[in-house]
Amino acid sequence: MTPEDPEETQPLLEPPGGSAPRGRRVFLAAFAAALGPLSFGFALGYSSPAIPSLQRAAPPTPRLDDEAASWFGAIVTLGAAAGGVLGGWLVDRAGRKLSLLLCSVPFVTGFAVITAAQDVWMLLGGRLLTGLACGVASLVAPVYISEIAYPAVRGLLGSCVQLMVVIGILLAYLAGWVLEWRWLAVLGCVPPSLMLLLMCFMPETPRFLLTQHRRQEAMAALQFLCGSEQGWEEPPTGAEQGFHLALLWQPGIYKPFVIGVSLMAFQQLSGVNAIMFYAQTIFEEAKFKDSSLASIIVGVIQVLFTAVAALIMDRAGRRLLLALSGVVMVFSMSAFGAYFKLTQGSPGNSSHVALSAPVSTEPVDANVGLAWLTVGSMCLFIAGFAMGWGPIPWLLMSEIFPLHVKGVATGVCVLTNWLMAFLVTKEFSSLMEVLRPYGAFWLASAFCIFSVLFTLFCVPETKGKTLEQITAHFEGR
Repeated sequence: MTPEDPEETQPLLEPPGGSAPRGRRVFLAAFAAALGPLSFGFALGYSSPAIPSLQRAAPPTPRLDDEAASWFGAIVTLGAAAGGVLGGWLVDRAGRKLSLLLCSVPFVTGFAVITAAQDVWMLLGGRLLTGLACGVASLVAPVYISEIAYPAVRGLLGSCVQLMVVIGILLAYLAGWVLEWRWLAVLGCVPPSLMLLLMCFMPETPRFLLTQHRRQEAMAALQFLCGSEQGWEEPPTGAEQGFHLALLWQPGIYKPFVIGVSLMAFQQLSGVNAIMFYAQTIFEEAKFKDSSLASIIVGVIQVLFTAVAALIMDRAGRRLLLALSGVVMVFSMSAFGAYFKLTQGSPGNSSHVALSAPVSTEPVDANVGLAWLTVGSMCLFIAGFAMGWGPIPWLLMSEIFPLHVKGVATGVCVLTNWLMAFLVTKEFSSLMEVLRPYGAFWLASAFCIFSVLFTLFCVPETKGKTLEQITAHFEGR
């Protein structure tokens, strides 16, 4: 298949008579796949309630010191980076459905190892396994959903991936209020087990089946999802070829490749992890006595605004929401920098401010007032991120790549995202020392400005288009 081949623009899933299909089972299949991101969110959120109890644990229960606790939280991102590479390989060879089924195994195994842990190494091993599953799920679920959804609802269903992630995080926070860390790990086995059960009854994506020349199975999948098997065309010969480096010279490959990798990098460089790290301290300075309640407030905001984004995605469009989201984050991060500048005191003060330490020598009342202002800025940032830069990079990743390179290209995007997440997670404190806190947050604000410019000048609008029309756009046809 070459960029000059006019047949590639033929939609694989063009609805009969030009009308959009309205099969309800496509929503059931999307829900089954989205249980993977729910599991992924629960695994990410698990460390927040589990670490404090593990740090207080007495023998023979394994106990985490500060260094081990840091790795307990961060090692998930390393496992997820490896999972992105594995997922990119699996999704093209095993298919979308089987890849989702397989990723439930390390989810359940990882949480089972944590439940049975007798030492710190078992805890870290379990977290690494759940991280591996997170990487696979974060790649395969958006691809599966984008390939079964018709254009009118692809934004809605694709945004539900991020919605399920934040619901999973919130579920972990809420359950951590009442469950001890071992029982919380047992609960973590439930979503992937349910996904395994439901996905057994869901079809493979018709696009993947057609590229494998399994036409009868593809027609059966279409009948299940949309209630019709008429008017669907088999993809052109050559659509099943794999990735090789020479393809990077083709505009239809390198353009979406640069966009996908850049979106993932900007998502992590936006400062979202910095905000999440400092959230507990901000709430404490604003006189919130219960840090768990603060985490739940953050989780609720994420869920609400990600749900709003999902509902308006197919009307507002991807580019508009990305740009507005970036603008909100610019102002929020600038306000954070101003907060740290005002509360740090004179230039003679120490340049290092620990995340859990007070940051001001000003009177307590003034400090509390500033803290309340920055609580508002934090909530605004989280809302802005959830409306755009949270869900849309994952959605666009699943939309912009041609079928024959989707596995490798999405694998590189997921690898980029998780490696950036690991670097930001581990090095943010060092950045605070070098640049001072206000400098670190202003740097994140600068990255948010670049993300807005990148959106306006480089990111195409994909709402209402078939995946084949998006491919044709990048190829200039």
